[in-house]
Amino acid sequence: MLIFRPCPLALLVMLSFHYRAQLPLPNRLRSFFPILNNYAPVSTFAEQADAGLSSGNFDIEAANIVAGDSRTGLDERGTQEVLDIMRRERVNFDQARLIRQNRIFAANGIDPSGMPLDSKAVTRL
Repeated sequence: MLIFRPCPLALLVMLSFHYRAQLPLPNRLRSFFPILNNYAPVSTFAEQADAGLSSGNFDIEAANIVAGDSRTGLDERGTQEVLDIMRRERVNFDQARLIRQNRIFAANGIDPSGMPLDSKAVTRL
């Protein structure tokens, strides 16, 4: 009988890769590992608009930058998900937002039209 025993070194490598953006490494060491430099958080509305997270339907510039919104920017996790969908699926910003929203709906038992999938839900009187 073969028993699987995880290798501590493999576990350490996997955890280091997963948390690579948060590792406290000096800049001179980061230059040796270019993979560690690929993540740069997009935190302000101006940076998010420059990254392509704006459209005619969701205009960050008019609604936030020009209006002088005091918040720092959109939700980091949500913007990263949208950017990942845009890159992976090769779609524009509005389509990526729709894909993300439909995934959130599906995870919560709601169909893309907004109707609940639960057969016991009361949708009309």
